[in-house]
Amino acid sequence: MTRIIADISISLDGFVTGPDPGPDSGLGAGGEALHTWAFSDDPDDRRILREATARSGAVVLGRRLFDLVDGPNGWDDTSGYGAGEVGKPAFVVVTSSPPESMRLTDLDWTFITTGLPDALTAARERAEAASSDSAEDLDVVLMGGGATIGSALDAGLVDGLSLHLAPVVLGAGTPLFTGGAPRTLVQRGVTRTSTATHLTYDVL
Repeated sequence: MTRIIADISISLDGFVTGPDPGPDSGLGAGGEALHTWAFSDDPDDRRILREATARSGAVVLGRRLFDLVDGPNGWDDTSGYGAGEVGKPAFVVVTSSPPESMRLTDLDWTFITTGLPDALTAARERAEAASSDSAEDLDVVLMGGGATIGSALDAGLVDGLSLHLAPVVLGAGTPLFTGGAPRTLVQRGVTRTSTATHLTYDVL
């Protein structure tokens, strides 16, 4: 069964970016430390990245995050989603209007203008189609940004939560949790590496 998995790196004080994120610094001041694990040579970090991207049938992101990854300082062959690990999944962007042009034209982009639930539905359809081709169940990965994941959690649209807890205190930035609807989490896994603590939960 295709599941909706929110997957994001977070600081010890609950931020998914540092202060003052913007076009030239998408993760804000000090925010690069959140993703140290994704570029680590630690074998467990590599395994977690490889397994997560291999299970990605489709990936959902908000427009602000899309503008960052498609921008001049965004993704390239070494830093794109699952770079060097697996084939590229379909990407679904929640937006009020599609962009007039794109840099990353080699990726499969779908732009949904009717809200997050419809974007997740479109992504589920893409993931289920990919699952049929691969003969295994693939997930929809909700990669962010933080406000998009927070909205999905508040609306009860998330089946699982994967947090990569970085050993850094940012002091300010974009919070993941903003006092929305309470949710019960069931812990399913903990992996400690040299760069992060990787936590997985079912969301009830």
